[in-house]
Amino acid sequence: MEKIYDINQISIPSECAATIGVFDGVHVGHRHIIQQMIIDAQQAGYKSMVITFDRQPRQLFDANYKPQLLTRQEDKELLLSDCDIDYLVVLPFTMELAQLSARDFMQQILKDKLNVKLLRLGYDNRFGRGRTDTFDDYVEYGREMGIEVLQGSSLQVEGFDEPVSSSLIRRLLAEEGDVRVAGTLLKREYSVFGVVKPGEHIGSTLGFPTANLEPSDPNQLIPASGVYAVRAILGYGVIRNGMMNIGTRPTFNGKKQTLEVNIFDFEGDLYGHEIVVFFIERIREERRFDNPETLKAQLEEDKKQVEQILNMK
Repeated sequence: MEKIYDINQISIPSECAATIGVFDGVHVGHRHIIQQMIIDAQQAGYKSMVITFDRQPRQLFDANYKPQLLTRQEDKELLLSDCDIDYLVVLPFTMELAQLSARDFMQQILKDKLNVKLLRLGYDNRFGRGRTDTFDDYVEYGREMGIEVLQGSSLQVEGFDEPVSSSLIRRLLAEEGDVRVAGTLLKREYSVFGVVKPGEHIGSTLGFPTANLEPSDPNQLIPASGVYAVRAILGYGVIRNGMMNIGTRPTFNGKKQTLEVNIFDFEGDLYGHEIVVFFIERIREERRFDNPETLKAQLEEDKKQVEQILNMK
C-alpha cells in the first residue's frame, strides 16, 4: 500500500477505482463502501484507492469549530491503510481545493492527477464548492471525462432506523455513553489517547488513585459523563484493567470536566507519559454523593462490577 500526501510530486501509471470521504472513525459503514470499491477495482482490473483529507473541511472556514472527532488523523490513516487498498491519498484541505467545483475537482484531481477511472461514492456523499451538485451531476461530469461514477449502498444494522454513520456513533458516545454499541459499529473499542497530568489527588485519599488524562487531540470526542470499565495501554505494551470517571466530581463541587482513570494492580509514576484508554462499557452515570465515605463505598462496588465485566471480555 502506497500513501500519498503530495499529488503534485507523484505520477500514478495504473488506472484506479476510488472512493472519497472524510472517513472519521473508519466505521463499518465506511468499510462497507470501501469494500464495494475494492470489488469494483478487481472486476475492472484497476488499482484500489481511498482519498481523504487532512482535516474536517469545516475547520478551514471556522477557527472555533470543534469537530468532535472519533479518530485522530494519524489513527484514521492507519485504519484506512489496513483496508487492503493499493493507494491512500491524503489531500491537504486548502482554500484552493475548497474553491474547486465538483467538475473541476473530478477533472483536475481525480482524472489528471490520480488517474481515477471509476468513482464509487457513499450513499450521501457530496463534494465540490458549496456541495450543490447532485449524484446525477457527478455521473454526467464523469461521462464527459471518462470516469464511471457509481453510488454505493448504505449499511443498515439491526436496532437502528438509520444507516451507520459517524454522526450516529457520535450521538451514541456523547449523549448516551454507549461505548459498547459504538464499539460494535466502529469494529473496535473506542479509545482516547492522552498525557497524564498532575491532578488534585482526591482519588488517592479515597483509596482509588487515578491518572488525570489530558487528551492528546483537543478535538477528539469525549464520551458522556459517567463511570466506565476500561483497559489502558501504559507504554511498552503493558495493558492494565481499570475504571474511568468522566465528569466534574460533583461530590467535591467540581466545575471542570476531568478524565480520571484508576488503573488496577499498578504502582508507579505516569506523569508526562502518554497512555491509551479503551472504553469497554459504561456502568453508571456520574452523581453527587452526600459525603466522601459514601462515594468510597460506591467506588468499591463499581470496581467489583468493572472487574466482572472485564473478566468476561
